[in-house]
Amino acid sequence: MLSRLVLVSGHTLKNSGSFGACLVQASRSFHQSSQSLAPVPPLPEKGGKVRHGIFPEELFSLLYPKTGVTGPYMLGTGLLLYMLSKEIYVINHETFAAASIGAVVIYGIKKFGPSVATFVDKINEDKVAKAQEVKDQAMASLAQGIQDEKKEQWRVEGRHMLFDAKRNNVAMLLETNYRERLHMVTNEVKKRLDYQVELQNLHRRMEQEHMVNWVEQSVIKSITPQQEKESIAKCIADLKVLAKATQARATV
Repeated sequence: MLSRLVLVSGHTLKNSGSFGACLVQASRSFHQSSQSLAPVPPLPEKGGKVRHGIFPEELFSLLYPKTGVTGPYMLGTGLLLYMLSKEIYVINHETFAAASIGAVVIYGIKKFGPSVATFVDKINEDKVAKAQEVKDQAMASLAQGIQDEKKEQWRVEGRHMLFDAKRNNVAMLLETNYRERLHMVTNEVKKRLDYQVELQNLHRRMEQEHMVNWVEQSVIKSITPQQEKESIAKCIADLKVLAKATQARATV
C-alpha cells in the first residue's frame, strides 16, 4: 500500500511541470548564490536526542508548550487511527513482514550495536589520528617554510650591506693595485737615476785614475838617473836617522 502511494505521488509530481521547474530554478539559484561559497560546517559526531529510537526530541519540545507531555503521543496515536480508519494504510502481509524485519533490526542494534559502535569509533579514531598526524606534519613543514622565507627576506634586506662591502673591497683592491704600480714606477725611476749617478761616478773615477797615471808617468819620465840616486840616498839617510831616534826612545 505504501509503495503504491509513493509511486502514485511520484508520477503526479513528475507530470506537474511547473513544480519541477520551480525545483530546478530553486536548486540553480541555491548553487549559484554566495551561500554555496561559504565554508561547510563540520558534521556532528553524535546525533541528537531521540525517543523510542526514531522520534526526535525536538518534536516533543515543540508540542510540549501547547499539548503537554501526552500531546505527541496522542497526536501519533490519532494519526495512526485516522490512517487505519480511512484505509489510507491497510494492514496486510507487508505490515507483518515490516514488523518482523523491524524487530530483527532492533534486536541486532541492541545486541551488536555497542560492539559495532566501538569498532567503528576505533577505526574513526585511527583515521582522525592519521589525519591529525598528516596535518601536524603539514603545519610543521609550512612553519619551517615560513621561517625559511623570513630568513631569505632578512638576507635580502642585508644584501645592500653586502653589496656595499663588496664595493669597498673592490675600491680597496683598485687602490692597492694603483699604489703597487706607483711604487713599481718609483723604483724603476730610482734605478735609472742610480744608474746615471753610478755612470757619472765611474766616468769621474776613470778620469781621475787616468789623470793620476798620466801625472805619475810624467813625473817618472822627468826624473834623471842622478836624481834617482840622490833621492834613494836621501831616503836611506832619513831611514837611518829615524832608526837611531827609535832606538834612543826605546832605551829611555
